Amino acid sequence: MADIKLTKTELRTQQLKLDRLRKYLPTLQLKKSMLQVEVNQAQIEIQALHADFVTGHEKVAKYSPLLTERSAPDLFSSVAVRNVERTYENIAGVDIPAFERVIFDQASYSLFDTPVWFESAIFGIKELITIREKIKIAEEKKRALEKELREVSIRVNLFEKILIPRAQDNIKKIKIFLGDQQLAAVSQAKVAKKKILARGKRKFA
Repeated sequence: MADIKLTKTELRTQQLKLDRLRKYLPTLQLKKSMLQVEVNQAQIEIQALHADFVTGHEKVAKYSPLLTERSAPDLFSSVAVRNVERTYENIAGVDIPAFERVIFDQASYSLFDTPVWFESAIFGIKELITIREKIKIAEEKKRALEKELREVSIRVNLFEKILIPRAQDNIKKIKIFLGDQQLAAVSQAKVAKKKILARGKRKFA
């Protein structure tokens, strides 16, 4: 760190800097708290989605013995994913992905040529795929929030542990120097006054 100037101008500069740091710090601390809450909520969401996936997988697994039947190819083509749509929302100044919907390819099968379990299997598999895509986006959301939380935490620590203490130390250092200078000036003035008075007494003696 460069040496600071021990002047009144520098004192004012450091005081203004300290005021700005103290004013901005609560905003950073609030953002940090908000992000931490969002990260925790994202984790809860992911855990809930994983539980839903396990439940859905158990339901779909019941159809696994039937996937060797003649209609199986029609089943797989009916649950092919065309696109996963998402939106973005701003959370604490960060654009975060949010799941919108899964678009599947248009199913092309005959209700009369497929077994009775066919539509139930399609519905279950589509639900499972949808949950899988929700998990992917939820995890992406959590990663983005965690990244921003780390960056904000670094800035909060920088303010709390380095910038504000440094400004306070600089102000203290300048005040001590200026105080010593003022004390020295007063002492010099008193000495000079005594000398003047002494000369005056000798002159009229």
